[in-house]
Amino acid sequence: MKVIKKQCNSKMCIICGMQNELGLKAPFYEMEDGSVVSLFKFKKEHQSYPLRTHGGLITAMLDELGLRSLWTIEQNTYGVTMEITTKFRKPVPYNIELKGVGKVISNSTRFLQSYACILDKENNILAEANIKYLKMPTSKIVTENFNDDEHNIFVEDNVKEIK
Repeated sequence: MKVIKKQCNSKMCIICGMQNELGLKAPFYEMEDGSVVSLFKFKKEHQSYPLRTHGGLITAMLDELGLRSLWTIEQNTYGVTMEITTKFRKPVPYNIELKGVGKVISNSTRFLQSYACILDKENNILAEANIKYLKMPTSKIVTENFNDDEHNIFVEDNVKEIK
């Protein structure tokens, strides 16, 4: 499927932060079908049991995919997670490339509902979530001065298509 646009990363986010040593540094792509996709690998430091990624980090990635799906239709709109229901279908390995997909289910002026999943290389669903967000301006989300430079790090990688 064709990539329409690559989204920016941030500096310190555990999922997309480019300067976070333990972070995934995950890229996010807006796709021609309106979804957002990420190709990423969890690290050994993200494990719970040996060879399995911790459920909290799996849920964090699903949450990130869910909100970033909003950015495919509304640029620079932020929100906070109100509710997330995660289903763990199969163990999620680390050190193996995975694919995350996020899609908007419904969107209003104040609320967003999205669906996100993590897939293996055979497109088997390993984990999935339904997520509800309250849309808010950044001035109400962050307590200190919001620096847009923190969230606008663009790293070109020339990815044009994702299967």
